[in-house]
Amino acid sequence: MSRYARAWILLAALAAAALFPLVVTRPTWQNAVILMLMTAQLGVAWNILGGYAGQVSLGHAAFFGVGAYVSSLLSMKLGISPWFGMLAGGLTASAFSAVVGWPCFRLKGHYFAMATIAVVEIVQATVNGWEALGGAVGLYLPLTETGFAGFVFNRSKLPYHYIALGLLLLTLTVNWLVARSRTGYYLRAIKDEPDAARSLGISLTRYKLQAIALSSGLAAMGGTLYAQKELFVDPGSTLSTSLSIKIALVAILGGVGTLFGPVLGAAALTAIEETSRILFGGTGRGTDLVVYGLLIVLIAVYQPAGIMGWIAGRLPSSSPRAEPGEEGR
Repeated sequence: MSRYARAWILLAALAAAALFPLVVTRPTWQNAVILMLMTAQLGVAWNILGGYAGQVSLGHAAFFGVGAYVSSLLSMKLGISPWFGMLAGGLTASAFSAVVGWPCFRLKGHYFAMATIAVVEIVQATVNGWEALGGAVGLYLPLTETGFAGFVFNRSKLPYHYIALGLLLLTLTVNWLVARSRTGYYLRAIKDEPDAARSLGISLTRYKLQAIALSSGLAAMGGTLYAQKELFVDPGSTLSTSLSIKIALVAILGGVGTLFGPVLGAAALTAIEETSRILFGGTGRGTDLVVYGLLIVLIAVYQPAGIMGWIAGRLPSSSPRAEPGEEGR
């Protein structure tokens, strides 16, 4: 596919995303698309670490939760705008990721994944027992309509849609820049041939720490958006292992190491979740975990490159070389 064709497809997709809430006014559908955009943003953020660096993290909910709690506490206790809280949450999550990443990066493969699960479980248990953070009950944010400055909108879902879309575009831009930077090439070298990369003088730990800092900071910004949209945060919704698995699955389903793979994965996964919710309702608790498990097995067996790999295999290529961040690796 030519560059022009890709550009037109991207413009059409952006226009469709921007016009959707104006055309489809049903709140249920609007909320589903907002959730899809938020999930896609988290998947794209995860992709920097899991896709380019090859470090499969199953603990990203810890960073998501840090963003949600930091911005919420700053707003409730100090009256600081959630917009500044979003930046503070991102910086806090990046610093926290460096602390936990330093020892975890000494592990490889499934041992690293297990260590990240332990991190999110420890964070969740800590918050559960910390009364200053609301404990297991959680924190309720003020419901008063404050508009854009206060990041609270009660009359319409439109603002949340466009904020989620903007945050997704920001995360995609960071992903795109990383993919084409020296750091991006080093990360892919570390993923594919770590011993060769080390022999060339590339510091594996240094670049992995850079990747997790970027990835976690962006995930934390998504946590702030979640907190402001729901006006409630608790350990079960922001610090669960199932959320971490979902974040990773979005990228795996769409295609790790690709720019738009996580977006396609989020669209597919959101459709599956909404369908199961409609079919099973409250009796289907735990269905999402079953679906996640089945998807992981099916992808691993039949389509390891994900949706993007499947699409790339059926489209004519205009050039013999894949561009970083666009084709499966």
